[in-house]
Amino acid sequence: MASEATRQLALDFASQIGPAGGIDVRRFFGGSALVRNGAQFGFVMKGTLYLRVDAAMRAEFEADGSEPFSYRAAGREVTVRRYYAVPAQVIDDPALLRRCSERALHATPTPGRRRSDTMPVVEDPRS
Repeated sequence: MASEATRQLALDFASQIGPAGGIDVRRFFGGSALVRNGAQFGFVMKGTLYLRVDAAMRAEFEADGSEPFSYRAAGREVTVRRYYAVPAQVIDDPALLRRCSERALHATPTPGRRRSDTMPVVEDPRS
């Protein structure tokens, strides 16, 4: 898929996902990234929409037959398990696509701050 077609597809997804101007579409290697408030939560590559997933969303997408993003580099296959192809039934349902996109955004670290898989321990000051 040509880069202009990929960008147009990303713009179409962005218009379905959020309010006008709420999602930026930026160049991303051979595709287009979906970015909100500086956080990239998805991208379109070769005609496929990929969203950032957390463990629960990964399991749901895998149950629907989705696969993680992968590419070839230096003669080997690289798999990026943080981004999964969005299942067709999600793409076909605008409300479900918006919900999955919101979940992807919440699974995405914001610029300048990394999300941790651990919870901070808060000590009880009375002990």
